Amino acid sequence: MRIGHGYDVHKLTEGRKLILCGVEIPYQKGLDGHSDADVAVHALMDAMLGALALGDIGQHFPDNDPAYKGANSLDLLDKVCEMVDNTDYVFSNCDITICCQEPKLAPYIADMRSNIANVIGCDIDRVSVKATTEERLGFTGEGLGISATAVVLLEDV
Repeated sequence: MRIGHGYDVHKLTEGRKLILCGVEIPYQKGLDGHSDADVAVHALMDAMLGALALGDIGQHFPDNDPAYKGANSLDLLDKVCEMVDNTDYVFSNCDITICCQEPKLAPYIADMRSNIANVIGCDIDRVSVKATTEERLGFTGEGLGISATAVVLLEDV
């Protein structure tokens, strides 16, 4: 088996949609980035790539490439899944944690899990998505940005 860990962070800014695990969440700010800036999916993709020692999303989907301007991160996740499919490993499960002071994410977690499971092509019980605040500490606690971590397990076929 192979284990991968991923981390991503984006700054909150006005004039952008807030998208997490492919779910558009009503909020006055969104995440700044070249693509849709979905930190949770970016962390998951980095974890999957890391488990296979294939680098990171910046190598595969560079932020200076116009092809990825405004890209839907779920589409990029699908491309990473194709990379996994070309190995002797299969997705087993993932655990994603989103650090966000506001907005509250609990009402959206089920849809987030469903989106990830649909793209990966696995049962929803193999996808964990959690949200936490940082008790108003640090940049996430101050509402300046959102970060996410992900751990993934890939198993030998």
